[in-house]
Amino acid sequence: MRTIVYADGGCDPNPGPGGWGVVIQAETGTIERCGGERSTTNNRMELTAAISALSHFPEGAAIEMRCDSQYVIKSVTEWMKGWKAKGWRTSTGPVKNVDLMQTLDTLAARRDVRWTWVRGHTGEAGNERADRLAAQGRRQALAAPAGSAAGTTTTTLPASASAAPIPSPPAPARLTGTAALAAAMAAPPRTTPIPVDLALGLDVSRAAKAAGLTAPAFVEEAIRVALHLGPEAFARAREAAKGAKLP
Repeated sequence: MRTIVYADGGCDPNPGPGGWGVVIQAETGTIERCGGERSTTNNRMELTAAISALSHFPEGAAIEMRCDSQYVIKSVTEWMKGWKAKGWRTSTGPVKNVDLMQTLDTLAARRDVRWTWVRGHTGEAGNERADRLAAQGRRQALAAPAGSAAGTTTTTLPASASAAPIPSPPAPARLTGTAALAAAMAAPPRTTPIPVDLALGLDVSRAAKAAGLTAPAFVEEAIRVALHLGPEAFARAREAAKGAKLP
């Protein structure tokens, strides 16, 4: 029986700070791993996730590796044999990320791995969880002191706990009108992380650069405009934008 493993990674922006996440659905319980780097790329984080997953298993282990990265899947199942025959070179030069590719090749060769591509962000629980772990790994890398390694976080959930859905925290009470305004004025300035899709994060970074703003400042201004417009005007503006030709 193969152990199902999900691996995912990414950067925001790319290149930039990134993270990787792994979900191992073992018989004894779910094992979750994550980590990150301050300066890396999407592809390196995708490869690192797969490497971390395989390194968890002993040689000869039967694994089904599920990734939403065509780069990882095709590298192992289609391209790697030709690269190795040419001394880890392509028709245009050395293989990119060759250090990670060689490590992945060595680990995969000593294990019975079935590589499966899954479409990302379609609701597959293991893939969605690996994506969230990758985001956590990125946050850990950013929080680590400059020049130090962020390290790897590993969590093991008992089988009974991993089988049950994780309850969502209760939604906070929503203030409206003058109560909301008073609370905002009384509270000290603060920020809160807003999770976004990695591709959307890259689009935001590009738009912010074009506007001469940092990504956080650009997002803050966009939110302020949306709040100023109100629901109805915002909906009309959004529909108009769909039909507009972007520069």
